[in-house]
Amino acid sequence: MSGMLGKKLGMTSIFDENGQMIPCTIIEAGPCYVTQIKTKEKDGYDAVQLGYDEINERLANKPMKGHLRKSGVKPLRLLSEFRSFNGTKLELGAELKVDLFQQGDTVDVTGRSKGRGFQGVVKRHHFGGVGMTTHGQSDRVRAPGSIGGSSYPSRVFKGMRMAGRMGGERVTVKNLTVVKVISDSNILIVKGSVPGAINSYVEIIKQD
Repeated sequence: MSGMLGKKLGMTSIFDENGQMIPCTIIEAGPCYVTQIKTKEKDGYDAVQLGYDEINERLANKPMKGHLRKSGVKPLRLLSEFRSFNGTKLELGAELKVDLFQQGDTVDVTGRSKGRGFQGVVKRHHFGGVGMTTHGQSDRVRAPGSIGGSSYPSRVFKGMRMAGRMGGERVTVKNLTVVKVISDSNILIVKGSVPGAINSYVEIIKQD
């Protein structure tokens, strides 16, 4: 299993050789830099830490500069670990580009879903609402209704579907097909949609 970090640029549609329209997501994948190599002997597990999206040096704090000084790369906005890299031997500071992927590959894409704020049960859990807009119930259409008895258990069960914060969670979409790779501009086009807003960061994991 290998992967890269990238940025969701938006969605588009392309047509295959049969004239069928395919909804796709455009991802800027890399360039990523190897910022740390972890080994089982030293760290207890094998992993490769990648960094993505260069930033101005004045925006990086001292711990970040000290950590990246070992690999000799410029300050980066995002760091993430990948537990294995198909046994490929990588060196500190190595640059990885989108040509890690090929057309037809299957990938899993992880991102953070759009934050929707505090939402009610109709939007958050697709409740249909209760009651009619008659007999004095004109203001209770979107209410959740009863959530249980008051004497027992005298508390709300964990996981009860109620109003609350919606979105802003780590979401993984699996088994997406790579439709096209544009190496010159580090563009990866995958079939289907991926979580997150435009310009949000994503992890692309290539399946073995």
